[in-house]
Amino acid sequence: MTVVSNGSEALLSLDEAGPDVMVVNAASLGSTGVRICQSLREKQDEHLPIILILEAGKVVDKSAADAVLNLPFTVQKLVNRIKPLLPGDGANVLHAGPIRLDIEHRRVKCLGKNARLTPRLTMLLQILLQHRGEVIEREELFKQVWETNYTGDTRTLDVHISWLRRAIEMDPDHPRFLHTVRGVGYRLDV
Repeated sequence: MTVVSNGSEALLSLDEAGPDVMVVNAASLGSTGVRICQSLREKQDEHLPIILILEAGKVVDKSAADAVLNLPFTVQKLVNRIKPLLPGDGANVLHAGPIRLDIEHRRVKCLGKNARLTPRLTMLLQILLQHRGEVIEREELFKQVWETNYTGDTRTLDVHISWLRRAIEMDPDHPRFLHTVRGVGYRLDV
């Protein structure tokens, strides 16, 4: 959980925090919070769940946030609004070490980083997570992700691996998790 005191700090902390849900206490800022919510969605993504807390009697357009609470309310009411907005665990979520892949929503979280993935990157990471610690040959990985038997040019796989490293590694140039095994393929170590 990350707590900041204003909208500007919230925007700056988004990449590091990688939140699953945001709570904007506009009542404490003396505003409606609509601009803050819009800025957060533009910076992070439009699907980031936001709960907006307003002073008693204040009303805003319902599209500003996923849930709006007016003061006063109980902590339990806030918790009840947060729970359904959190990503669920289960068959659609894979965990390995610090890596958490939500297959359905195509999102990956790792060490505070939160990234949205393309369908191919999601499938690539899913295969690597299911075979973590194992070296997967380039051609086999290419066949599975691109669903083809043609493996004449696997350079596109290298590009996708570099994009995946940007999503999960703190320093993509010196990867901690996703390693290249020269002349063979790739291995995910977690």
